[in-house]
This record gives sequence, C-alpha cells and structure tokens, in this order.
Amino acid sequence: LLDPLFRRLMPEVPSGHPALGHITMNFAANVLGLDNAATPIGIKAMHSLQTLNPSKDTASNAQILFMVLNTSSLTLLPVTVFMYRAQQGASDPTEVFLPILLATTASSLVGLLSVALMQRLKLWDPVVLAYLAAGAAFLGLLLTTLAGLSSEALAATSTLTLFGIIIAFLLIAALRKVNVYDSFIEGAKQGFEVSVSLLPYLVAMLVAVGVLRASGVLDAGLDGIRWLAETCGWDTRFVDALPTAFIKPLSGSGARAMMIETMNTFGVDSFPAKMAATFQASTETTFYVLAVYFGAIGISRVRHALGCALLADLAGMLTAIGVCYWFFG
Repeated sequence: LLDPLFRRLMPEVPSGHPALGHITMNFAANVLGLDNAATPIGIKAMHSLQTLNPSKDTASNAQILFMVLNTSSLTLLPVTVFMYRAQQGASDPTEVFLPILLATTASSLVGLLSVALMQRLKLWDPVVLAYLAAGAAFLGLLLTTLAGLSSEALAATSTLTLFGIIIAFLLIAALRKVNVYDSFIEGAKQGFEVSVSLLPYLVAMLVAVGVLRASGVLDAGLDGIRWLAETCGWDTRFVDALPTAFIKPLSGSGARAMMIETMNTFGVDSFPAKMAATFQASTETTFYVLAVYFGAIGISRVRHALGCALLADLAGMLTAIGVCYWFFG
C-alpha cells in the first residue's frame, strides 16, 4: 500500500525491495508507541538500505529520510505513556492523548519537510499529495473518534489494538504456513547478535547522559530558561518538565526516568507531569537512534540527518508546550 509513496520519497529504493517492509514495520512500532521495540526493526531496515548505498561510509538520502521520520516518531497510540501514568495513579491516564497526537504530528511533518527541502523531494507530486491528504483525513477521523471516548474506553482500544496485531500475525503466518516458533527463535538469535554489536555505542551514549546529568549543565540550563521566562513575564511551570525534553534526544530510558521523577515530585496529575508525558511520546531518542542505526552499518558521515532530526525535535517540543497550555492551562 505504501509502495507508490516510497518510490517518490525514496527514488533510489526499487519497488518491492525488502527495506520497504522493514521500514513499514518500524513505523508501525512507533505509531503504536512500543518504545524500544522499534529499534531492532529499524536496524534491519538500515542494513537493507545499506545494500543499495553506493558510498558505504556516507548516509544515503533514503537512510536519512528514514532516520529523521523515525526520530520524529509519529505516535498514534502511546501505550507505554498511558501505562506509566496509570502506575503512578493518574485519575485519567489517557488525558495526554490529544496533546501527544498533535505534538508528534507537528514533529513528523517538520521532519519530512526539512528532509524534502534538503533533498529537493517533490512533495507536490499528485501521488505524494494524495497520501498526505489521506493521512490528514485519517488523523482527523482519529481525533474526532477517539477524543470522545472515556479514558477506560481509550485504554481498552489501545490494548485491543495491540492484541489484535499479535493475533493477525499468527493468523497470517498460519495461512502462509510459516512456522512462527522457529521464526521467532531465529529472530531472537539475530537480535542477540545485534545487541552485542551495539554495546560500544550504547556504553558511549550512557556515559554521555551520565556526564550531562552529573556535571550540572542541565540544571544550569534550566535555571537560565527559568530566569528568561520570568524576565519576559511568562509562566514558568513548563520549565519543570523540560528535563524530559532535554534528555529524550539522548536516551529513552533516561527521559523515562525524568518523566517518572517529575510525576513523583509534582504529582502525576500536575501540569509539569502532563507536559513531561507529552514530551516523552512526541519525539524519539535522536542521538541514540543516530548512533545505533548508523553505527550498526558503519556510517560515519551523516550529512544533514542530525540537523533535520533536531529541527523535528524542536518542533515537537514547542508544539507540546503550546498544546499543554491549551489543554491543561
């Protein structure tokens, strides 16, 4: 279904190439808010795209577009955020659904537009415009449909969606006579091998996050932003949620810890806690994804990937602040 769109956004990837299936699976994991479950599929997609890359140490246009769209993380059902809010005793765990949907949409749109500008992609192509229009219509339908549901109904919808996907995998495998257990074991072996190869990059990212938190740079930056907001006469409650936004590009687990810390400090139903939850689900771990995805295939020159991804992160963060003030005052 997505093949005509990919042919225009990634013209160097042939129609029906295995990379397109891996990319679609990765996007599906992000859409469902499955957090780190998207990473192994994303690495598989990068390996597939690398087979088409003429310069093995330099990121191709297709790899950059995939990476930026991955880090902008369009999330329609942020199940993990709902779960953490429920565990912390939120009166309405799914209250942040609409702010997250708006923020992550802004992030993904800015990511796509920035890459399209750098790579001179023709977004005004009738096929691309048709897909964008269909996506906008789907998001509008989703907003109007799910916005009217109670928190219990929305949580049930998320759970049933995930359960339905698992059942669909099993049914399709049965119809195609695929041995699910053997395939799972083979995938687990590959996953273990990938994990071992990624250890150096993960250690480097964890050390960087630890140094950032222990050095006091983060606290100094927050104090500076708070002073600027007070000087301009702005409300400063958003500053208490910013640690989650600042750590998120570096580490998903670190940002998750910051979000939970904000919930514990101010209360799960407080304004900073709701904004932290929105930050957590509106973007991905940009530096982590860039280091892991490109490191796994030996890419050392990332070209405009980092700049476009950080621009998408900024759009998601600013939109999250705006919509949280809109929804929660």
